[in-house]
Amino acid sequence: MADIIIMDGKCPEENINAVIDKIKMLGFDVNLSRGTEKIIIGIIGDTRELSEEVFVSFPGVIDVISILKDYKLVTREFHPADTTVFAGNIVIDNKHFVIAAGPCSVESYDQMFTTAVFIKNHNGKILRGGAYKPRTSPYSFVGLGKEGLAILKDVKNETGLPVITEVLAPEEVEIVADVADILQIGARNMYNYRLLERVGKTSMPVMLKRGFQATIGEFLSCAEYILKAGNNQVILCERGIRTFDSQFTRNCLDLSAIPVLKKESHLPVFVDPSHGTGKRELVIPMSRAAVAAGADGLIVEVHPKPEEALSDGYQSLTFDLFEKLIKEITPFIHIMGRII
Repeated sequence: MADIIIMDGKCPEENINAVIDKIKMLGFDVNLSRGTEKIIIGIIGDTRELSEEVFVSFPGVIDVISILKDYKLVTREFHPADTTVFAGNIVIDNKHFVIAAGPCSVESYDQMFTTAVFIKNHNGKILRGGAYKPRTSPYSFVGLGKEGLAILKDVKNETGLPVITEVLAPEEVEIVADVADILQIGARNMYNYRLLERVGKTSMPVMLKRGFQATIGEFLSCAEYILKAGNNQVILCERGIRTFDSQFTRNCLDLSAIPVLKKESHLPVFVDPSHGTGKRELVIPMSRAAVAAGADGLIVEVHPKPEEALSDGYQSLTFDLFEKLIKEITPFIHIMGRII
């Protein structure tokens, strides 16, 4: 089995092309990652019957590595360095700590503009808001759709904040991408493989949320769909998994997933403490814990009047609580060697 071919970063281009031509001749696709010291060639496809010996004699080849996992492109074996994601004018990497905040749903221009101005003045870097909302009940508020996207676009232009919003279906990717700086794939759509492949064919940053019954392996395999389609601008988001207790929390926020994902994958990791707990009073303490566990950012629900919110008001922070959140997590961010 052969999955990754490591070549000398200084070897001639014809040596690299010879290996790539051989891979394609055998019926596989190629993913090429160039570094100053090494060049890593990923072999895409079912490589179980492909012998490592096929490539070891090629000039410039240093090593051939087998990855015994269903996901390959997301692993650190394939890409040892952390991936940097660029969203508008915001850099998401291992140096910065980025906070995305805003209402669960776009309800009006005033609601979004007021929230955007407030979070921008309090170290929020990305505006979140759902124009299309997947809801458990068909009778719940499902978003304003195109009207909501228009509001997000106006607020984005007014404030300069990049926007993250959810896309629900492959046929809606283009219209949402016209407004968004980050496409969000929600927990309910983590297994929507056609949608994953479609966003993978864009160059847009994608935040993939973990399904509420998904293992970490399944989560990474879904991220693999996006990378395999050609897009490595992916952010992983832990947002809580379903367990036995529904009385005290909405979900169980699996903070152990943060160091596991950071070890296993090169992709940035965010945490959603709002959906992860479902309780406003738990958002700040779990945010502190997420920073300490090594997360690269948070996505938090904030609403000017949570008691009037059309969705998820009970887990949304007030403006005062968002200000408190920033004050409480900032020392932890600095301790972790990050810039807010």
